[in-house]
Amino acid sequence: MKKLDLCLLTALMALWGFNFSVIKLGVNNIEPLVLTAMRFTFAVFPLIFFIKKPDVKWRYLISYGLTFGIGVWGLTTLAIDAGTSSGMASLLLDMSVVSGLLIGYFFLNEKLTFNKLFGAALALIGLFIIMMEQGGSVTVKGLILVLAASLFWSINGLIVKRANTKSIFAFNIWAMLFAPIPLLLLAVISHGPEVITHLPQDINRSAIFSALFQAYPTTLLGYWFWNKMIVKYELSSVAPMTLLVPVFAILGGYWFYQEAIVISQILAAFFILVGLFISHLAANLNPFLFQKAAKKVALEKIGNK
Repeated sequence: MKKLDLCLLTALMALWGFNFSVIKLGVNNIEPLVLTAMRFTFAVFPLIFFIKKPDVKWRYLISYGLTFGIGVWGLTTLAIDAGTSSGMASLLLDMSVVSGLLIGYFFLNEKLTFNKLFGAALALIGLFIIMMEQGGSVTVKGLILVLAASLFWSINGLIVKRANTKSIFAFNIWAMLFAPIPLLLLAVISHGPEVITHLPQDINRSAIFSALFQAYPTTLLGYWFWNKMIVKYELSSVAPMTLLVPVFAILGGYWFYQEAIVISQILAAFFILVGLFISHLAANLNPFLFQKAAKKVALEKIGNK
């Protein structure tokens, strides 16, 4: 990978990591689901008028819009509002390594390699440590919400696979069209129509900045550059870069909100990130296969002699 692209990717991971602190800034000012609806409204309009609809069935666009808008970011925003620190929310989203393993096996006929199973096991150990942590960085409600969001993140991947489109940017824009209205409806159902009628009085610069930051640099610019790098380089070279996102998210929570970083969080982060890294490795780490391969090479040498 070129040095410039590597630096730009690192900057993108920092952007995505600090975005969790920006989400927290927004939910401190307005209702979380309304904030998420604003994010996707800004991301879609007016850009959608200049981008042709991708050649995919509407059901893929609608299902992706709902799972991405409500399932991933709606629930993640609610988790942060429920008391989960921005750093832990980012880290727990990486638990999609476990749900993705199951979805890939049952719906896409993907093989359960040793790397994937071992990586998932390490991630689960990290999750267990977080569940046992008593520092207040993760609430029970927040934990449930963000784990559900990680499941929807894996479902997003399944939808993209089934849609089989090469116009990823256009697919994202048109799919996000179906996120704002359901998010607003959920907000009204949960908190009453006041969340909409009082919005002109409640909205402020911090809320607008949060929504705009999430919409443009994080969503539109970020995903455009990410997809460009995936096309340019091998996925196995690009995907591990996402390991940096929780690192920057945790640092952002510490810098902007003085969120405590304790030993148990560091230990949990280590298991989850190492598990995610191992699950992305192309080389198989199965020690039994190494032994088998070594015996095969030895027998071949004996045969040649």
